[in-house]
Amino acid sequence: MAATRPEPAPAAAGIGELFELLRDGTPRTRAQLAKTTGLARSTVAARVDELMRLGLIAPVAEAASTGGRPPAQFALNPAARVVIAVDIGASHATVAVMDLAATVLAERTEELAVALGPETVLAHVVEVARELLRTTGHAEHEAIAIGIGVPGPVEFSSGRPVNPPIMPGWDRFDVPGWVRRHLDVPVLVDNDVNIMAWGERALAWPGTDHLVFVKVATGIGLGVISGGRLVRGAQGVAGDIGHVRVARGADIPCSCGNRGCLEALASGPAIARELRSRGIDAADGNAVVELVKRGNIEAIQAVRQAGRDIGEVLTTCVSLMNPSVIAIGGSMARVGEHIIAGVREVVYTRSIPIATERLSIVHSSAADRAGVLGAGMLAIDHTLSREALRALTRG
Repeated sequence: MAATRPEPAPAAAGIGELFELLRDGTPRTRAQLAKTTGLARSTVAARVDELMRLGLIAPVAEAASTGGRPPAQFALNPAARVVIAVDIGASHATVAVMDLAATVLAERTEELAVALGPETVLAHVVEVARELLRTTGHAEHEAIAIGIGVPGPVEFSSGRPVNPPIMPGWDRFDVPGWVRRHLDVPVLVDNDVNIMAWGERALAWPGTDHLVFVKVATGIGLGVISGGRLVRGAQGVAGDIGHVRVARGADIPCSCGNRGCLEALASGPAIARELRSRGIDAADGNAVVELVKRGNIEAIQAVRQAGRDIGEVLTTCVSLMNPSVIAIGGSMARVGEHIIAGVREVVYTRSIPIATERLSIVHSSAADRAGVLGAGMLAIDHTLSREALRALTRG
């Protein structure tokens, strides 16, 4: 028999717990909520009224009547609030305004080098966020949270980047504090691969509790969802597979100061460097993608080998975490099946059969939208959490 989620005890079922049942968008009657939570109908009625006063839920189509007046049903009101989602990459920034159902109301992507520094980049983000709020007809106070993804390690508890290799000037910078001085709402900051994992799951695998997202771009990183929760680790650097040593690259130096790192062999710049050593004009990862699309055999072979190198590290991840989905994204995923073929070749060969029997290794469905969708989900989850809701009702 499949395990079921235990229902909260009556004494523990506060307004936040009640709302958790409604935030999935499924309409429920007061009687259904009372039965599920174990609360008295009068208590449920009072808490439903409070949630309606806050605008977080709204009446929907009435349930079928068993005699007499049909009972009213209630569900999440996505239009109650908006969140701001921000995906900052090495050379771009995407800002979006979303409702509580993660529907994008307005969005803008622009070229912006993260190396310009935190104040320059964040000032641009805040300016665009304000413009998008105005475009969607929302005042600044209607934004209830901001989710931000950045291309480097983040101490999630403080929202501060920690020694990010491609983000000069960002180390230990107080991103939430700076943003809140300009937009006074809660600010959540996380590593870009973590939020991409959230975005991929929300879009393509909402019922999957064990998922790994691999970003292959200028660097290589991994976001892990286990048991339906994002795994960040003690200091927020869980999934930093780019600096795991791969035997084939023992003598190849990496930007981190070590040799033989996966990133030094299989990232976009690394593949381009390998092709240049063979006399092929490949300035960067984008050039590699174009060569593959044009059918250049040496580029295809180099990408396939990069997939094998990534697969070597992922084989260990499969043994440790036993995911049911590995989604490959990032700019280098644009080479099509070639990189995934290399990953599958190694993972399916070297992992134990029971771990791969139902393992899907696929292209990211969210693709370049994974980051902004995940940033929105980060903000929404905070907004709709029990703790945030309790604070809102106290206010």
